[in-house]
Amino acid sequence: MTTLVLAAQAAAQQGGGMGGMLIMMIAIFAIMYFLMIRPQQKQQKRIREFQNSLQEGTKVLVGGGIHGTVKRVDLAAGTIDVEIAHGTVITVEKSAVFASAQDATGNKA
Repeated sequence: MTTLVLAAQAAAQQGGGMGGMLIMMIAIFAIMYFLMIRPQQKQQKRIREFQNSLQEGTKVLVGGGIHGTVKRVDLAAGTIDVEIAHGTVITVEKSAVFASAQDATGNKA
């Protein structure tokens, strides 16, 4: 990153002026987009697709760190009932539910 800044300063001193600076700004934006913004958007899309495809019996992880199993999905209210222990059911927002790490890695502990 410092190499890009030094190259832009050298171009400005040599009379390249605005043309060299504009190219450096475009290059920095492209790097930021492909290394940070685009991967984050892909990850958010995968999470959203998982939340929209929840069914009864799916093992999930609630945002607070609680592991459980989906008992009921209420699409109208945007909530999910999660059983965290035998007979203990909590209601959480659909946006606070993520895939269980055990299911993602294939471990059936």
